[in-house]
Formats: sequence, structure tokens, C-alpha cells
Amino acid sequence: MDRQSTIEGAEFYFDSGCYFSELTKRVGVHSESQNHDAFDQLHAYLQDIMVPELTSLGFQTRIVANPVTDADQPGSWPFLIAQRIEDPSQLTLLTYGHGDVVNGYDDQWKTGLSPWKLVVDGDRWYGRGTADNKGQHTINFAALKQVIEAKNGKLGFNVKVILEMGEEAGSPGLAALCELHKEELAADLFVASDGPRLSAEHPTIFLGSRGAFNFDLKVRLRDGAHHSGNWGGLLSNAGTRLAHAWASMVDAKGKILVKGLLPARLPELVRTALKDIPVGEGDNAPVIDVNWGEPELTPTERVFAWNTLEMLACKTGNPDRPVNAIPGYASAHCQLRFVVESDSEHFLKHIREHLDELGFTDVEVTETGHTMEATRLDPEDPWVDWALGSLQKTTGKKPVLLPNLGGSLPNDVFANILNLPTVWVPHSYPACSQHAPNEHVLAPVCREALQIMTGLFWDLSEQGSFIQAKR
Repeated sequence: MDRQSTIEGAEFYFDSGCYFSELTKRVGVHSESQNHDAFDQLHAYLQDIMVPELTSLGFQTRIVANPVTDADQPGSWPFLIAQRIEDPSQLTLLTYGHGDVVNGYDDQWKTGLSPWKLVVDGDRWYGRGTADNKGQHTINFAALKQVIEAKNGKLGFNVKVILEMGEEAGSPGLAALCELHKEELAADLFVASDGPRLSAEHPTIFLGSRGAFNFDLKVRLRDGAHHSGNWGGLLSNAGTRLAHAWASMVDAKGKILVKGLLPARLPELVRTALKDIPVGEGDNAPVIDVNWGEPELTPTERVFAWNTLEMLACKTGNPDRPVNAIPGYASAHCQLRFVVESDSEHFLKHIREHLDELGFTDVEVTETGHTMEATRLDPEDPWVDWALGSLQKTTGKKPVLLPNLGGSLPNDVFANILNLPTVWVPHSYPACSQHAPNEHVLAPVCREALQIMTGLFWDLSEQGSFIQAKR
């Protein structure tokens, strides 16, 4: 068989209902990684669905316990490691996916929908995990199967797989797993799928992701609150102090005012890659505030090439039942999304020094959770042009190249620990309601994604060794 015939086989796989049937089984597993009562479902997804599928494709598989969990979380967030080695001297691909999902929020879905049942409404296929990430890695393994069969069982390259079940819980143990099994997971190229395309109409590649640094600001002035009539003008207000501290960090239009929280520069290669890319288009997209954020940048550069500082939640007093009392305590949960060439190791220090310099010594700053580091493969890496060419050949469309995703993924594990060039090919779209009720994928995007990945794996078989030699 040739490339086009193999892609047509992937089309038949979709049109015959096979993809729908496979995705139905996966959506039906309640694999909520943030729900500690669902840990048995995490194992079931791997043991009952993924192990048989990968074994049938010639992989050796094993389920690995999470290396960082403790006695209070037995059996939590397992991993599956799989290998299909044709010849150790050949090119090796590492791919990745996650079979866990966020909580279902069962009672919040539209009438007639359920997070655990794949339901069709026009082009929309509803169900938890359809977009993030069950639907995406199902496409990739189905495409790999098409190429294996078309080439009579010989890909011409090796494949290794990491499938995790804790991505929605922050990928606990993923970095440790890759450190422990670094030699076993060694490869030449990383290709995986997660996140959205730029839009449903535009096949997209991204080369990394922005990092995420979460922190809390707290003001503790005194125990309890005191009557605003008797004490107003005599006692400092924790809410007022917090509001002014935050205003010193980011201005009224979203511009970051703390120099240490900004990237060193915006590389010209990145600016060039983004110059013709629109943002904020598509169904259900909110209207962009064009004057928000760094004033010298375009909207596209702000979300893909710069840092953004957001307050995600705040509290002072009793918001649900306000009383006439001066609060002694206030808090805010904040987040910095950041690109490469940011001083992520010292973010906390930069914030502390900034607040102290302005007299906000009463504002506590604490990091919360794990910092996810920013990554970005060089857009001039030979694998980038190769991937773009493959997508264009398959679809007849010019694909979008994003130097990095605006959101965050555990790509730092693959780029920094395993030292791999990372190419992501997403199969969802921005308005998919990922992480929310009514999550869905678009059937035409899934069909095109099967074509894309089949073509990509075919091209890797034919051209991979040549591209690797150019690096």
C-alpha cells in the first residue's frame, strides 16, 4: 500500500464507526484522577483498554506504580510504559497521552447528556475525555495501527509510550518516573497530542508550552473583624492592603509591573512565526479585550510569547454575608503563565523584594503546588519543517505553527529530562468545553486528525532517519 491508500484506510476506520465505538468504551470509564475514590478506574483504563490495544499492535506493556505517592494514596495515578522495538539501531519515537479526566460534574451537563456516555449532536460528540485526552490518544494509536498494517507489520522505526493517569491532578510522579526510567525511555523524537488547535479549521503544531507558577498572597493583620463604625479610621483593612499590593504588581490593564516576572526578550524567530496568526476566533469564543496586557505586543504575542499575571480568586471578610466589620484577613490565589527565558527559579524572590520595597511587608507570599516549567523547541529544528510539510501534504492546508501553547503541559519532562525535540499535534479546538460540563469534540476535526496522524507516521517511516541525520 502507498501513503494515500493508508490514509484512506484511516478514513474508512472513522466512517465505519470504529473510532466512535472505541471512544465510547474509553469515555465510559470514570477515570477521574482528582477523585480519590476513583483510583480503581484509573487502573481499569490501563489494564482493560490500553494494555490489550497496545499488545495487539506488538507492544510489550507494563503498568508501573507511581513513584511519589505515599501510604495515604495507595494505587494512585499509575503509569503504563510500552515499547515496540523493531531494531534498536533504528529511529525511536516516544509518544504520550493521559487516560485520566477531571471530575465529571454529572448534574451540570445539558439535558440528555452525560459525562460517561458518548452522545452525538450534529458534528459534536459529547463526553468527558473526548477532547482531553482520550479522544486524542485514541486517534494516534488508531493511526499507528493503520501504518503498521499497511507496511506488513514493519514501521521502520521503534515506538515507546508513556500513558499517565494523573495529568489532571498535576502529573504527580511523571518527572520522577522519567528520571528513574530514563534509559528505558530514551528516544530520538517526541510526538503527542493534547490541547486545542488554533481553531477547528486550522491544523496546528506547537513546540512546547508556557509554564505555570501559582502563588498565594495573604494579609494577616489581627484575629477576627471589628465594627467598622467604632474602629473605622483606626484599624488598617486587610482587604485594602491586599488590593493595593496586587495593584502594584499588575496595572489596571493587565500589564505586569514586576520586572523579575517578565521574560528576558521576545525572540525574532518567535515574533515572525506568530505574525500572521489570529487569536480569539471560532464558536463560543469570548470577545478579546484588545487593550489588555502588554501594550507593545499584538494579542497573539501576548498569549503565546509573553508572560501573564492573573488573580484567580480572592477573599476578604464574608462575601456571601457581608457585615459592618473591618476584616483582619485577606487572601488571593494568583498565577503567572510564563514563557522560556523567564527567571522561574526566583519568581518568589522577585515578588517578595518588590512588595518589601513598596512597604507591603505585611503581605505574605507563598508558592502553591508544583511549578510547571516553560518549554519551546527551536522553530528552525529540522523536525519542525518536516512535521509542517507532512500536515500540509495530507490536508492541502497550510498548518499553523505555534512556538508554544498558551496553556501548560508537562512538556518540560520530555524536553528537559529526556532531552527530546517535542512536536505536539492537537486534535481539539478552543471551544470544546474542556474541563467543564458539556465537553465535546468535533467529528470533522477527529476525521481530519486521523488522516493527519496516519500521514505523519507514514512519513516518519519513510523520512525519519534522514531528518534525524540533519539535526
